[in-house]
Formats: sequence, structure tokens, C-alpha cells
Amino acid sequence: MPDLIDGSENVSVHGIFNWILLLAIFSVITVIANYLGYKHPIADSLVGMGILSFITLIGVWLERELPFNISSILYISVIGILIAFPGMPTSEVVLYYVSKVELLAIVTVFLAYVGIGMGKSWDEFKALGWRAVVITVLVIAATYYGAAIVAHIVLVLTGVPAA
Repeated sequence: MPDLIDGSENVSVHGIFNWILLLAIFSVITVIANYLGYKHPIADSLVGMGILSFITLIGVWLERELPFNISSILYISVIGILIAFPGMPTSEVVLYYVSKVELLAIVTVFLAYVGIGMGKSWDEFKALGWRAVVITVLVIAATYYGAAIVAHIVLVLTGVPAA
């Protein structure tokens, strides 16, 4: 049976177990980073990551089970919006615990995971040649500067003085 984590269309028990294991490891590392970097309580952060992981697991499962050609990111976003929407019975609990997880703690762990994944395929990356390295650096730099410009514009428009 194909694994859920391999991107196949079929959902297997083994694949779901792999996703749960991956999300659990990711959550624990994120909670530790969240505690060390932002001093959020471990228990609250762990519950917040549990909520985010559960939403992710449901979204990935829906992508593979429903007959529509829709990305799991859309399912995850819609589920998150629905359960955090004001007036929903889950809203207060979800917002409280998820707010205890800093985005930068999640992103740091995610980027480390991507780096490890890229390290495994380093030979394939090198085979692309020097042009791929130049393009990669330009894309990263343009993304950074583009985000900085947008952030600066928003800060100026909202009345925050430029530093």
C-alpha cells in the first residue's frame, strides 16, 4: 500500500501514521523553539501545535479522499478559518492556544526540515549547474526585499514612523 506521505492518492494506515509521526516531531521541536525563543508556556504551545497538526492532518486526508483537484493548503486554510471564526464554539479555545505558537518558531523548524531535505538531494541540485545557484540566490533576495518593501509601505500607511 502506498504511503500518505509520498503524495499518492490513496490513504493508508501506515501513511497516516507517518504523517502523525512527522507532525509530532515537528510539533515538539517547534514547542521547544517557541519556549526558548519566546518564553511561551510549553503546555499551551503543545496544545496549539496539536490543534495545528490536527487541522493539517485533516486537510491532507481531505485532499486525497475527496474527488476534487484541490490542494490540501486550501482545505487546511478553510478548516482553520471555520474553527477560529468568531461565534463558532471552538473559536476562543483555538485562538487562545494557537496564539501561543509564534510563526517564526514554526518557520524556523520548517526551514531546517527543508534544508535537510535539500541536503539529501544535493547531487541533483549540483547537477543543475551554477545558473540554478544564481537564480536561487536572486529569488531569495527578491523575496526578502519585496517583503521588506511591502512591510515598510504598510507601516508607513498605518502611521508607524520609519526607522
